[in-house]
Amino acid sequence: MKKKIVILGATGTVGSKISEILLNEGHQVTVMARHTEKLEKFKSMGAEVISSDVTDVKTLTNAFKNADSAFLILPDNPKAENTRAYQRQVTSNYIQAIEKSGIKYIVNMSSLGSHMHEGNGMMGGTGEQEVRLNQIENVNVLHIRSAYFMENWLRIIGLVKAKGIAGTAADGDTAIPMVATQDVAKIAAGHLSKLDFTGKSIHAVMGPRDYTYKEFTNIIGQAIGKPELPYVQIPVEQAKQIFLGNGFSEDFVDNLLGMAVAIKDGIFNYQKRDDSTTTTTTAEQFVNEVYLPIFNQ
Repeated sequence: MKKKIVILGATGTVGSKISEILLNEGHQVTVMARHTEKLEKFKSMGAEVISSDVTDVKTLTNAFKNADSAFLILPDNPKAENTRAYQRQVTSNYIQAIEKSGIKYIVNMSSLGSHMHEGNGMMGGTGEQEVRLNQIENVNVLHIRSAYFMENWLRIIGLVKAKGIAGTAADGDTAIPMVATQDVAKIAAGHLSKLDFTGKSIHAVMGPRDYTYKEFTNIIGQAIGKPELPYVQIPVEQAKQIFLGNGFSEDFVDNLLGMAVAIKDGIFNYQKRDDSTTTTTTAEQFVNEVYLPIFNQ
C-alpha cells in the first residue's frame, strides 16, 4: 500500500536519496526545503514541494497532518552563535509539529556517537534530540544512527588536487565505521514506507566494516593514480582558522572539530556491529562509483 511521506532536508545527501527511492516506489512524497529550486527534479517525479524551513512550525504541522510518516534531520547552521541552542530550538519546533499534527511514525536522522551528550561535539545535539523525541507519547520514533559518511571525503577533493594530501582534524590511525549515504537512504526509506517499528528504537547503519582515515586515503590514492597519497592530520587550531575563514561561527567550528577530535576516543565505536547494522557498499566501490567521477570533473 502506498504511503504519504514527508521528507525534511530533501536537498541533502541522505534526504535527496530517500526522496528518489520513495518516489520511484510510487509513494506520495512531500519534500521540504528552503531552496526549492533544487527540488525541481522531485517535482517532475510527482512530489509535492513545500518552500519552508525548520523554523516554520505551522507549515511543518500542516505537512505532517495527513502523512503516514516523516523523516527528520537536524540541519547544520554554520552561522549559529550558539550551536546547541539552535539545535534545541529546531528539536522544539519538530516536537510541536509532531504533537499538533497527530503523525504517528517518525524516522529521525541521528549519528553514531549520539549515545553521549557531551565530549562528542556536534553529536551532543543529536543525542539530546533523540532523548526529547523519545519523550513524545503515542508516537513511534526510529533513530537512524549513521556511521561517518563516505561522502565527507568529497569535501576535501580540492585539498587533494591543490596540495597532494588528504587531511582532516581526525586521527589517521583510528578505525571507525564508514558508510555510503545510498545505504543509509535505503534503510531509512524502508522504515518510512513499511512503518515496521513501534515505540522508540535505534537502527545503527555502519557500512561494510571499519576504516582508518589512512586506509581510506590509500584507497583514494590507488584509484586516482597516486598510490603514495598521504593522509595528514591537520592541527585543530589550523583547521579552525580555515573554517573561520569560510565564514563559519566560532561555536559551530568548535562543535565540528570537537566531533573530529573525539573520534580518537571511540565515540563512533560504541554501537554493536551485526547483520542489521552492516551495509554493503565498500570504500572501493564508493571511490570508483562516486568519488572518481567527481574528482575527474
